[in-house]
This record gives sequence, C-alpha cells and structure tokens, in this order.
Amino acid sequence: MSGRRPHRPRTSRRRPCSLASAALAAALAMTAAGCSPDSRRDSAERTERTEQIERGDRTGPSVLRGEAAPTAASPFWIDPESDAARQVREWEQQGRKDDAKALRRISERAVADWPAADNPEPGIHRIVRSAKTARSTAVFVAYNIPHRDCGLYSAGGAQDAQSYHDWIGSFAAAIGDAEAMVILEPDAVPHMTDGCTPAEYHDERYKLLAHAIGRLKQQPRTRVYLDAGNPNWIPDPARLIEPLRRAGIASADGFSLNVSNFQTNDAVKAYGTRLSGLLGDVHFTIDTSRNGAGPLRGDKDEAWCNPPGRALGSPPTTNTGNELLDAFLWIKRPGDSDGPCRGGPSAGTWWPDYALGLARRSKDATA
Repeated sequence: MSGRRPHRPRTSRRRPCSLASAALAAALAMTAAGCSPDSRRDSAERTERTEQIERGDRTGPSVLRGEAAPTAASPFWIDPESDAARQVREWEQQGRKDDAKALRRISERAVADWPAADNPEPGIHRIVRSAKTARSTAVFVAYNIPHRDCGLYSAGGAQDAQSYHDWIGSFAAAIGDAEAMVILEPDAVPHMTDGCTPAEYHDERYKLLAHAIGRLKQQPRTRVYLDAGNPNWIPDPARLIEPLRRAGIASADGFSLNVSNFQTNDAVKAYGTRLSGLLGDVHFTIDTSRNGAGPLRGDKDEAWCNPPGRALGSPPTTNTGNELLDAFLWIKRPGDSDGPCRGGPSAGTWWPDYALGLARRSKDATA
C-alpha cells in the first residue's frame, strides 16, 4: 500500500513522568508529585516560556544563528510544552547544547495537535486559550473515524456512528469562537478509494465525514480541510472526485495533502492544482513537516514508515505563493514515530533520535 500509515492520537489518561507527556497541566501535576529533583526549577522555566510565547515573543534568544525567525510568516500557534520543547530543555540541562539548538527547528515552530480520541475537550480548551492570548491560529487534526487505518498501526477510532457524532460535537464545541484550522480524518477518503476500507463501511463513512464538516463549520472561525491523501497513493486525482464530493467537500474550505508523508512540495503542488481544478478550484493545504528530502526511494511498501535520511520541510506559513494553496502546515508532529518499524516505537510516540535527524538534515527552507 502506497498510502501513509499515520499517527496514533493521544488519550486523556494520566501519563508517567516522561517526555511523552506534552500538556502543561500534567507537567505541573508531576512537579507536585516530585518527579524530578529539579522539578521546581523546571516548572518555573516552563511557566516563563509559556508566558513568553503567549505574549507573542516566539523568537527570543533561541532562534538559530543565520536562520529566519521560525514564525516570521506564520500565524499558527506554537505549543511551548510540546515533546520537542521538553526535549530541548532536557538536553540543555545535560550539556547537549548543539543537539538542543538543532531541535529548536522543531520546538520553535507550529505543529498541529491531534486531540484525544476519548475526550478531546480538555486539550482543545488549553490550546485555544493559549492561541487566543497569542493572537494565533490553532491547528487541529480530527482523527477518530470508525474502522480507522484499516486495522493497521493506527487502528481504532470511534466505536460506532453515534459515538463519532458525540466526539466531533465535543471537538467542535471546544473550539468555540477561536481561530482554528481542522484537518479532517487523514486517510478516510483515500482508504475508501483504494479499497482498503471494506465497502460495507463506505456509506456510513461518507455520512460521518459530511456530518463532521457541517458540525465544524458551525464554529464561526473554523476552517476545515478534508484529507485527500498524496500523489504517490492515488496517482490519478480523478479517482478522488466522486469520493470527495460524497464526503461533503463542497461544504469544506478545501482538502489536505501529504499528511504524514514525504512527497516533495513541487509534486504535491502539481497534484493539488490538478485535483483542485477537477473540483472547481477548491483550495488545499500541504503537510511539509518531513518532506525536505523527499520520499525514500526503492522501498515503496515501507517508504512511509520512519524512513531514514529524511528532513524537515518548509516551515508552517500561509505565504505559499499559490492562490489555491492556503498553507504549508506541519500536520504530522516531526519526531513522532509512524509505527513499530525500523526500530521505532508505537505510532504517535515521541522518538527524540529520529526528531534530531530530521532537524539536522533540514535546509531551513521557507518556500
């Protein structure tokens, strides 16, 4: 299968004292429990950094020498408590200054959040509060469709249609009137197009996607982009026209491409422009989080899963130079594993060594 195998969303369960926990509330709870002898100092540093970013001061002294400010052309919210940000602080304390400096190419840039599949509201509330203070746009991924990922590395999803209705309703309500972009259900349409999702589930899935678009669009400042895979997965974009229409693309703001994949900007732009034309000039976004070196060659079946030698791509921005292309986004969190392949941990788990490789190989591309 040439499609990507994505990302296991986080759940809202309490986590142990580790870098995998990304929420500030969890970090403060761990401080109270005494997870580290330096926990008070770490908490103060986290609070100071959170306040700095929420004031809009995202550059500070940590911008890489010779590199443009990561968010100079980006309106998107940056998580001061991301796994990458925590890793930077840990490596700085360990004296790994060069590694920490390189990893700031991730920690100082906006990355989409994948809200919890069991209870999305607390995480979304935290983010939209911070994003409002910073006057920035929050980017979310709704990824909980029933029969998700054909039972593969990111299998799961809502138990049934009613559960999904309830979940997407909570998701949308939590966004409220915040400025937000939502990437809707990566893989859901392509997996029907390529036959991976059994035909018996197609009618329900189309209805669920159309419902999700309608519900999310009730929020006054939320833009919705329905996922359409990547050019290496469904090479002929004409095959996606009817599935996207049945899924409600006409009510969305556009479609998303290259989520968690590695296809180059040029290839995806060309594909997106063709698909857009077939749909009547619908707009689109591109995930550029890990496409700086393009896709891995020669291992098509596993090229999507933790491929070696990859690099960060164009930083998140709305300055794309293409009137149909609304944004370059980092939808996949760079450094999160694609799954237990090539020595990686389970899907969606932070993998600092892989993140560091992506950062070191990046070319600081801006377009």
